[in-house]
This record gives sequence, structure tokens and C-alpha cells, in this order.
Amino acid sequence: MKKILFVCTGNTCRSSMAEALFKDILKNRAIDDIEVGSAGIFALEGDKASNEAIEVLKEDGIDLSRHRARLLNGQLLLDIDLVFTMTKAHKEAVLERFPRMRGKVYTVKEYAYGKDGDISDPYGMGLKAYEVAKDEILQALKAIADKI
Repeated sequence: MKKILFVCTGNTCRSSMAEALFKDILKNRAIDDIEVGSAGIFALEGDKASNEAIEVLKEDGIDLSRHRARLLNGQLLLDIDLVFTMTKAHKEAVLERFPRMRGKVYTVKEYAYGKDGDISDPYGMGLKAYEVAKDEILQALKAIADKI
């Protein structure tokens, strides 16, 4: 069983959307040997997903309302095979705190497309920004699913 963790800042927007979207992609492709989770570098444990994240995923028939934020810690990373961050700054923060993860941490766009690029942060920017971020994440995740 391969284990993947998506990481952003607060685990209420981008990484929570990525987790739910990737689970949906895997389900639709009948891939059942990958476990998916998410966490935030500065997450407040137990926070709900943002209302906007819940709303934009609902359009795709995905229920994010039960999501609860988790703080990234060494325990979570013990048996993780791949960590996908939303930005280069997130990647650097993960590697600074957990250098043993070197070689397992990539930005979503780096792994998907082989080049640098950040997923735009929709926090506090309204529904349209969340839709843009969701689309960016979804396209990258489809490319990642093709590679895994």
C-alpha cells in the first residue's frame, strides 16, 4: 500500500481539496492500493475545511464537510511514501523540519509536470479563486495519477 500526503499551510483549503479530489480520481480509476491524507504546516488541529472549499467540491459531487485539519508532524510522516506540497515554500518548510523526507517531497506541479510552479492560494479570496485553485489541483492530480 503506497501512502501519499498532501500538504499546505492550514489544511483547510488546498491540501484538503487535493486529498478529496485525488481519492475521487483513484476511486474512478479503480485504484485501491494508495492511501491518501493531508495536513498543514501551521494547521489548527480539528479545523473544518473552508466553506468555499466545501462549496466548490460539492459541484463535483465530493463532500468535504467532514474534513478536519491535521498538523503536520513526524508521526504522520513515518510511513509516507510521497509528500505533495502546494508550493515550493511548503516543500522547503517540510524538508527543513524533516530532512529525512528528502527524495519523497515534491510540489504538486513539480511531480505532475516536471517543472516548478505553485498552486495559487485561494484563502480569503472568494469562490472564484477556489474554483481556479481546484482546477489547477485537479489537472495536476490527473497527471500524477497517470504516473503512479
